[in-house]
Amino acid sequence: MKKNVLFAQVAMLGIIAAFASGHAAAADPAKINWSKIPATTVHLFYPGQSSLEWLASDAHEGAGKSVKAGKACSSCHDEKDAERELGEKLVKAGPLEPMPVAGKEGYKDLKVQAAFDDKNAYLRFQWKTQNAYPGTEHQYLRFDGHEWKVWGFPKLDKIVQDRQMMGIYEDRMSIMIDDGKVPGFAQQGCWLSCHDGQRDMPKQFTKEEVAANPLLTAIKKSDVRKYLPDSRTNPYDWKTGKSVEELAKIKAAGGFVDLIQWRAHRSFPVSMADDGYVLEWRLGDAGKDMFAGNADAKTHAPKYMWDASKVGYKSITVDQLHKGDHFLIREKNAVAFDPNAGWKEGDLIPDYVISREDAQGSAADNGALASWHDGTWTVVMIRPLGLANSDDKALKAGGVYNVGFAAHDDNITTRGHHVSFVKTLGLGVGKATKVDINAVRLP
Repeated sequence: MKKNVLFAQVAMLGIIAAFASGHAAAADPAKINWSKIPATTVHLFYPGQSSLEWLASDAHEGAGKSVKAGKACSSCHDEKDAERELGEKLVKAGPLEPMPVAGKEGYKDLKVQAAFDDKNAYLRFQWKTQNAYPGTEHQYLRFDGHEWKVWGFPKLDKIVQDRQMMGIYEDRMSIMIDDGKVPGFAQQGCWLSCHDGQRDMPKQFTKEEVAANPLLTAIKKSDVRKYLPDSRTNPYDWKTGKSVEELAKIKAAGGFVDLIQWRAHRSFPVSMADDGYVLEWRLGDAGKDMFAGNADAKTHAPKYMWDASKVGYKSITVDQLHKGDHFLIREKNAVAFDPNAGWKEGDLIPDYVISREDAQGSAADNGALASWHDGTWTVVMIRPLGLANSDDKALKAGGVYNVGFAAHDDNITTRGHHVSFVKTLGLGVGKATKVDINAVRLP
């Protein structure tokens, strides 16, 4: 596995070097001496189904009124091992975890370092994975002898919990960024975007409810994902959306949080981290992401397969999972799918095709350098300073931001991650300004 990850790193270095060379005053992130950059340990914990609605309810051990009054989560959970105690409690079966995942860890330490220069901010994250392999696999398309079907689901899905399907999902590292313009984020952080009705949460939406919802119909969405309270007329009810015109005004005033996600399958192999934001839904920035669905909308067959002349195979089988890099990169190792290539039952092709060349616009702002070694991911996100896009939070020297971190591993998604209480990030601020993480200016 080390050999395979190293191969991916070598491929990445060329892209990162090109990224750096395009910015005259930018550092080469592969050459930053991180041993000289201060590190902060951020404690992450498993949150279960602790939605914003639950936080503001009487069930929250008497703290509901305090949450509604704007009191910060950390003002009550301020003891030394608060996150560990919460995580170990919430990961088990109970009122906030109706579907416990066997063996799931409740707590994780995240090492964070930050630096910046005239062009970019560099955020370095390190965390130990629960599994003894990097979670670079994602869902596949599997040939069952007659047709191609999606195969492999995250561990919170019932089909996996019932042991009818293998648990497969990529590792992820995420950061939410608020520049002080989102009411409540400095107090509740990521919980401001986590609600009843969402996927894997209490009172999960039904297709009928979504189809009847004016807001979701207007923005052409088929499910309920992260959203901010200001996007609803009732901040604790996802069904009460504001008008598209009202939402546009909130967005123009900066009332959204930036969401940067590094994905171990869908962005790692092309040295990127995708760029999105949260307001009325978890939305992608304008332009095009580095990944796209690989299934034909009509036939469900793959659009691309591996180029056997380059990688030695056109598909894989389940026994090859976690034994190498299985990325399908359009411009590197993919060719158009051939339906007459002698497919056999059990053949697997990735359900996503990845491309650095196709990524464009605001969605393609962020670079990333990553590696996995001896059970630990090291990820460096590269965020340009001063972005002027309407869907970005512009980072700048001297700025202070409210941030929340989340790490997904162990083949899981949605609320099955580990999260932090809200933290503050400064870019070279003076000692008079107290922040949890202060980025160092590079020479």
